[in-house]
Amino acid sequence: MHPVRYFTILALVAASLGAQEDLQARLKRLEAQVEDLSWELDVTRKAADDALFWLRLSDVAEIDKVILTGPPNPHGKARYGIANERHPQRIYQYVFQPKGLDKTKKHPAVVLPHGGVHGDFGTYHVHLVKEMLAKGYIVLAPEYRGSTGYGKDMYEAIDYGGLEVDDVVAGRDWAVDELSVDSKRIAIVGWSHGGLIALMASFDHPEKFACAYAGVPVSDLITRLGYHEESYKKLFAAPHHIGKEPVEAVDEYRRRSPVWNAHKLKTPLMVTSSTNDRDVNVVEVEQLITHLKAAGKTFEHKIYKDAPGGHSFDRIDTTFARNARKDLYAFLAKHLK
Repeated sequence: MHPVRYFTILALVAASLGAQEDLQARLKRLEAQVEDLSWELDVTRKAADDALFWLRLSDVAEIDKVILTGPPNPHGKARYGIANERHPQRIYQYVFQPKGLDKTKKHPAVVLPHGGVHGDFGTYHVHLVKEMLAKGYIVLAPEYRGSTGYGKDMYEAIDYGGLEVDDVVAGRDWAVDELSVDSKRIAIVGWSHGGLIALMASFDHPEKFACAYAGVPVSDLITRLGYHEESYKKLFAAPHHIGKEPVEAVDEYRRRSPVWNAHKLKTPLMVTSSTNDRDVNVVEVEQLITHLKAAGKTFEHKIYKDAPGGHSFDRIDTTFARNARKDLYAFLAKHLK
């Protein structure tokens, strides 16, 4: 081959490779920009929803959103030589107090952890908060680690059934120190994943809660991940979370599941579910009830037959749901006096 032609081909190949490398670099930058934008949009969505709380509840409530801390994030990245154990996780908490509340006296409170593997306390809960305020309760809604609307670091700090429970308890303790909350009259109420948190918090800290209510609660992660889709399993097996599937870490998943901690119950408890729940299959709640009974525990429970609304049957705005919530409020009244 003629030397000039040879070097011309080499130059063309080199230019082509350089163009490909440049294109790949540009694609990587674009992907990073899109990811950053998605987190920014999530934060913006959250800020907009927060504004709706003030619009929809300011006539009946004094509303605040505070920042406090829970245990350090073991998966966090150390910076400036400051190890994770020296850097508690920052969390948020909504505080709703009945307007005109006499703050010279102590009042009962309800801790209301939200649901979702990655969820947040949104205005979906407005009618529930309003009902609780009308009954004189201070409502505390913690945004524990893993909650959405606070960026990537908060999202990836998730610790389902683990440190998130400590975050919720930290929110309860903060309220006792900072508000006119009666430490002996605090309930924890949660549905779905929030129901799991209500169970685990009351199991591990019975002295901190006068009673606990768990609606359609996630009860056994091993059973749950057995019937859920693959994408759901990946949320737990992600490197920033448990990092393994149940078959590889049975004991770890048990540690995070109420069914395997039922023997700890000392707090008055109410559990509800429905046979047509398409999210938390009733089999999980039935297992929880069986384990509680086997441990000789006294508690209240009710499983509805195909309640309209399924997974959300007692949280929506229907006459059926409002009637179902009467049991919840009677339960709270009995134990919060």
